[in-house]
Amino acid sequence: MLPGTPTADPTTTLALLAAVGAGVGLGTLSGLVPGLHANTFALLLAAAASSLPGPRLYVGVAMLAAGVTHTFLDVIPALALGVPDPAMAASALPSHQLVIEGRGREALRLSALGSGLAVAFAVPLAVPLTLVMERVYPLLRPRLPVLLAGVAVLLVGTEHGRRQQAGAACSLAASGLLGIGLLDAPVTGALPVSDVLVPLFSGLFGAPVLLAAIEGDGVPPQADATVTMPPRTVGVLGGIGTLCGGAVGYIPGVSSAIAATLALGLVADQGPRAFIVTTSGVNTATAVFALFALVSLGTPRTGVLVALDRAEVPLVLPVLLASVAIAAVAGAILVPTLGDRYLRVVGQLDPTWLSLSVIVVLVCLSALFAGPVGVGAFGAATAVGHLPPKFGARRATLMGVLLVPLAL
Repeated sequence: MLPGTPTADPTTTLALLAAVGAGVGLGTLSGLVPGLHANTFALLLAAAASSLPGPRLYVGVAMLAAGVTHTFLDVIPALALGVPDPAMAASALPSHQLVIEGRGREALRLSALGSGLAVAFAVPLAVPLTLVMERVYPLLRPRLPVLLAGVAVLLVGTEHGRRQQAGAACSLAASGLLGIGLLDAPVTGALPVSDVLVPLFSGLFGAPVLLAAIEGDGVPPQADATVTMPPRTVGVLGGIGTLCGGAVGYIPGVSSAIAATLALGLVADQGPRAFIVTTSGVNTATAVFALFALVSLGTPRTGVLVALDRAEVPLVLPVLLASVAIAAVAGAILVPTLGDRYLRVVGQLDPTWLSLSVIVVLVCLSALFAGPVGVGAFGAATAVGHLPPKFGARRATLMGVLLVPLAL
């Protein structure tokens, strides 16, 4: 990494703000389109960094802003279409349940609160947590498989009833086999950045919900946006999500999706609103903690920061944190503003046509990101994704696609 300090003049400030704005735009696009992720844009920016005008710091600011904005906006397609981003997969069914009950607008605001609180909590916590993790991580790394196995046991054990637990175990095992077979498979798509997780998560969590929705009534009219959860409870859940997100920022191989699954186990009995606040907090806190981990430990832990590292962006922490803060404010405003419209538009469309159209989009994205292997992975993942509802188990058990390979 290259050190660097920006010149504090109006021109530089405006250029940096423009870079943040561009990043917010990219993060909004990736957040609203099912199957698309800010990591993709970040890696594409890294590949083009040498040909872009301005210092590398501007590129890094845009990457971070895109990543943070995405963590706010990715809840919208999860609510409106039932197609989650990987990091939101753990709460996909509970959040969609609120939309069916007409409480989608409240769910949007709960998600924005969870993400916003995560930024507010993570910044002051990042310094002491970084100091602790510098000492703890060498002890924790050899025991990572045991930790992940514990998360898997928690997911299965917290199911209610023998049938649900059996279904959870089957779902965990089947999705784990998918992960073992495909996560390291050589894939080549039409895009410069290949990613087998796009077809896997689209099939596991998105397609089964869309297929079930073909015979449904679509998104019903949504009630008022009043948040019914007590502020103190929202704050506590945001704190839980922030702490779970810390595991993602500092521990290699533990994605925000796995941290969200861990958080899900901690709030399993508190209802769908708790899922949304906590999972959103995990998702956004990752961006802050991972940035501090990169600065202190020199190792990128997320896709966006891998791209930042590849582009040799100077680690000017105050500027990078400012871009995170600005993007967080923008994301908190955009979630209810765009989310309410998104729900309203989707509610006016024919559910059969909409579901089939989104499935076609997911198949196309699978092909773009992973070629023929991606299309096959999407089909196999879709079949596995039908297991949890058949047993009445939570879809979060499908996170075995990451848990099992990492544990082994």
